[in-house]
Amino acid sequence: MTESLLNRLRGTLYSDADFWSLRVVSERTDDHAVRNDVAQPLRIASDRGAMLVAWCGSGAGYAATADLSEQGLQAALEMATQRARATASVSLIDHTQIARPAESGSYESPAIAEPMPGRREWLERLQHECAAAGIDARIVERTAAVQVTQSEQTYLTSDGIRIDQRFRFIQPQLSVTAHAAGVTQVRTLGGDYGTLAQGGLDVLGQYGFEGAGARVAYEALQLVSAPNCPAGPRDLLLMPDQMMMQIHESIGHPLELDRILGDERNFAGWSFVKREHFGSYRYGSELLNVTFDPEPREEAASYAFDDDGTRARREYLIRDGVLMRPLGGSLSQQRARLAGVANSRASNWNRPPIDRMANLNIEPGVSTLDEMIANIESGILMRTNTSWSIDDQRNKFQFGCEYGQLIENGKLTQVVRQPNYRGISASFWRNLVAVGNEATRGVYGTPVCGKGEPMQIIRVGHASPACVFSNVDVFGGA
Repeated sequence: MTESLLNRLRGTLYSDADFWSLRVVSERTDDHAVRNDVAQPLRIASDRGAMLVAWCGSGAGYAATADLSEQGLQAALEMATQRARATASVSLIDHTQIARPAESGSYESPAIAEPMPGRREWLERLQHECAAAGIDARIVERTAAVQVTQSEQTYLTSDGIRIDQRFRFIQPQLSVTAHAAGVTQVRTLGGDYGTLAQGGLDVLGQYGFEGAGARVAYEALQLVSAPNCPAGPRDLLLMPDQMMMQIHESIGHPLELDRILGDERNFAGWSFVKREHFGSYRYGSELLNVTFDPEPREEAASYAFDDDGTRARREYLIRDGVLMRPLGGSLSQQRARLAGVANSRASNWNRPPIDRMANLNIEPGVSTLDEMIANIESGILMRTNTSWSIDDQRNKFQFGCEYGQLIENGKLTQVVRQPNYRGISASFWRNLVAVGNEATRGVYGTPVCGKGEPMQIIRVGHASPACVFSNVDVFGGA
């Protein structure tokens, strides 16, 4: 939308609702890929539209439209207003008690003014790493790719609030498959979808993309000739690219307040966490400190305001192992009478915001990686998620990783393939016995967190140091 149209809309859109808002989203994604040294077709996705929200008394109404003319937006606002009136007498949420957005502002991803390479340059970079992965005849498939997404959002309210946020997301990917003697193993750069961040070309350096082709291929060859992971209780050293999934599934989803209130029970399940747990429940050992942190701009889900117009700030969710607050936006906070965070987020213009993770991070500890390894008598190091399963209470889980390495008498030894582990969220985090320092910390993100009916796929970020858990049930794949 042009600036002149936005200015006109502030003066021409009309509703007799107590409050209304307009959220316009424009997004474009370019996918470049090379497979076995052959450039793949360019894929471009472009989308633009608006969500209108109206509050009338206790009720609220929503209407989305791809017609961004003044007439189209006015029609959607009238529809939202009608729906708000219709729900006022039956709404579970009293919208008269919810604070309206009170602050205008803006946000930009880092280096957003830095120009991006053209397709030719992207393909040259990808072809270089793809070719570099062809180090052995046992390498049977090599893929290098990068996804670039530009997203712009403008949020206006009937109270005169305006919020502008501009994002650029970069996701480099590399996958190498090795096969020998009937065994096939895949090694990737941070998992299939784990290497998402905001910024410019510096994101490639953040994930070590340059030079990754040969390195990832070498590790794939290690795995194809490695023995299967042994079974039994062991100490478990998880590296940041696997901690991402552990945080996501067994802290992030259980702490979503709308899930705790039962909103997901017919789809993705409830949570073992209860409202009365906040402020007293021991979620993990005293070493566990977890923050909701939308402020570090290089992380995948950083922003200044959520999609309900609430200013986003860093908050502790778990402090010294004790559960402090949920992942609940303004609507869920009103329902539960609990303080939450600014995490009302929508996947696009045609979805209303719901409680979502954003950047959910484990704060660094004091241990070096060498110290953590040296203190393990019988254990295993695991990297990079490849499979996951968790029950509908987000409690019992099982994860598989791409790469494992045994730790024996304080030293890294044999590489093993298909390492898996399982546990129960309510006790697993209490067995956290070491948290790595800043030097062990990694920042990861994914664009494919799913939740809600209708489904919403959204971007989240997770930063974590390496962590050690005691007495974990470890086993090999089939």
